[in-house]
Amino acid sequence: MKAYSRPPPLLPLCASVSLLGGLTFGYELAVISGALLPLQLDFGLSCLEQEFLVGSLLLGALLASLVGGFLIDCYGRKQAILGSNLVLLAGSLTLGLAGSLTWLVLGRSVVGFAISLSSMACCIYVSELVGPRQRGVLVSLYEAGITVGILLSYALNYALAGTPWGWRHMFGWATAPALLQSLSLLFLPAGADETAAHKDLIPLQGGEAPKLGLGRPRYSFLDLFRARDNMRGRTTVGLGLVLFQQLTGQPNVLCYASTIFSSVGFHGGSSAMLASVGLGAVKVAATLTAMGLVDRAGRRALLLAGCAFMALSVSGIGLVSFAVPMDSGPSCLAVPNATGQMGLPEDSGLLRDSSLPPMPRTNEDQREPILSTVKKTKPHPRSGDPSAPPQPALSSALPGPPLPAQGHALLRWTALLCLMVFVSAFSFGFGPVTWLVLSEIYPVEIRGRAFAFCNSFNWAANLFISLSFLDLIGTIGLSWTFLLYGLTAVLGLGFIYFFVPETKGQSLAEIDQQFQKRRFALSFGHRQNSTGIQYSRIEVSAAS
Repeated sequence: MKAYSRPPPLLPLCASVSLLGGLTFGYELAVISGALLPLQLDFGLSCLEQEFLVGSLLLGALLASLVGGFLIDCYGRKQAILGSNLVLLAGSLTLGLAGSLTWLVLGRSVVGFAISLSSMACCIYVSELVGPRQRGVLVSLYEAGITVGILLSYALNYALAGTPWGWRHMFGWATAPALLQSLSLLFLPAGADETAAHKDLIPLQGGEAPKLGLGRPRYSFLDLFRARDNMRGRTTVGLGLVLFQQLTGQPNVLCYASTIFSSVGFHGGSSAMLASVGLGAVKVAATLTAMGLVDRAGRRALLLAGCAFMALSVSGIGLVSFAVPMDSGPSCLAVPNATGQMGLPEDSGLLRDSSLPPMPRTNEDQREPILSTVKKTKPHPRSGDPSAPPQPALSSALPGPPLPAQGHALLRWTALLCLMVFVSAFSFGFGPVTWLVLSEIYPVEIRGRAFAFCNSFNWAANLFISLSFLDLIGTIGLSWTFLLYGLTAVLGLGFIYFFVPETKGQSLAEIDQQFQKRRFALSFGHRQNSTGIQYSRIEVSAAS
């Protein structure tokens, strides 16, 4: 009997690439929450310098979204991931050895470039390697990795809080999942072409790998805005999803997580712990739920349900805050030894109540790094100061007699419930599904550039939302800000219903074919075939 070498377990390897890529992304986003306070104490950083340090990751990510698509399409998805891991290693070493703010900013910018490039390449790479039945789960696994990475960073931040120069170790540990991901990539093919060229690997694609040969169309970047092959329609879908993902205010709502926890009786360090670990656990559970449903219920169903619950829950927080005044939320760590001035132990590592180190805000995805809570410092007067002007933004109570204490407690717990629902809805809707749809709707020849183009709007919108948050609160108030986010979610619901197609159970070639014919029906998964759409299986000829 002729011996043969068994191919490597490709599905587990693809799963590890997706999970470890998301874990690295989430860890790098969240690690600054624990590192910022010791950095501020060691380097005496001002509010502006802290803002610049936190925002430097965003600048690097924006740069990657502008040029990363060309790198992904030119050098391939696998090479882009391996290259981004090398860049991440360089950035982590820079951060671990940094002796000044300049080197810290440079290191965070390099890391931001690396994780942004890797996030785009990972989603595209995995979606092209696996078949329709596994694509939703494995691409969504990246989002699950982000939430796990955030929780891991919180755990390490807590463990290293009392260690001298512990922030150096916090930054350095990010290289571990990146190295493991690179090891997994060594056993995987370079892309779908190589998959189709090897018979042993074709079962992974379910016989739906793209055709080999020279007959492929060529696309320029400007084709994204033209009617050719309905590219303009695809770009509308991609941009709409990433913009509504940001404009619904998910990062800024999380800014008030610790304040809401504190309002129901959890104060100081326990408030911070619950706001981070508790919400992180909720995000993990919701993301795992999305992974189980995305290939059954479909992409549209999760997006519609998630957006609807986001609209209801964030509006609920806004209505509650009319009756129950809330604090202004986290503030900048303005002076060294701030813990001592707040009446806490010098080594506590946490500020009291809402004056916490900035909580990292992610979009799952993703892909929602932040100028977190370290924003331009706008003083919020304390209620005990008689000379302080009123705070219309944060104390917009309804006219009439005040509610009894029991009523206040009920409303605060209602706000906490709404927050949990909001986080869960984002984590099984916009969080994982946006990036899954983006990895499916574009032709393979321009997929990298198209994904990066939409991703650049994601980062730019995040920057706009973050910078305008305090101004918006100061202008219309906290309650109306949350209600505005609710209205935006309602508009997003309409956009998803009328423009976003269902892609579950279809190969990438079939999705491309239907977009070219503009014959997608706006109906849920199992009903789509009954609307008159006839799918034709694309024949695949594999090289022997």
